[in-house]
Amino acid sequence: MMNFNETDDFTKDLKRLSKKYKSLSNDLSGFKKIVSQIPLGTGRHFVILTNTEEIKVVKARLFCRYLKGSSLRIVYAYNERKQMIEFVELYFKGDEENEDSERIKFYLKKQNIT
Repeated sequence: MMNFNETDDFTKDLKRLSKKYKSLSNDLSGFKKIVSQIPLGTGRHFVILTNTEEIKVVKARLFCRYLKGSSLRIVYAYNERKQMIEFVELYFKGDEENEDSERIKFYLKKQNIT
């Protein structure tokens, strides 16, 4: 059974974007079902950004029904040993071109992974 957690920054991202995109909480639930089965995803919609022995940081497209497309990006850390996925960042591709690499570095530092 996969466990899910989210960073404080992710919670803020989700709250801010949920006001704009009303289907986001349901879309995220659907995404959780997919990554519960295939934690690293499949195909070109999933990219491993960081690959350490303990944690793999993945960026994926999040399909949003409200947007009628996959313009949202979600960054999460997968810990196979703990069977845990922790969401790190959520952003709209139109607002930000790329993920916040400083946020990811900070997250990994908090996990004692450099």
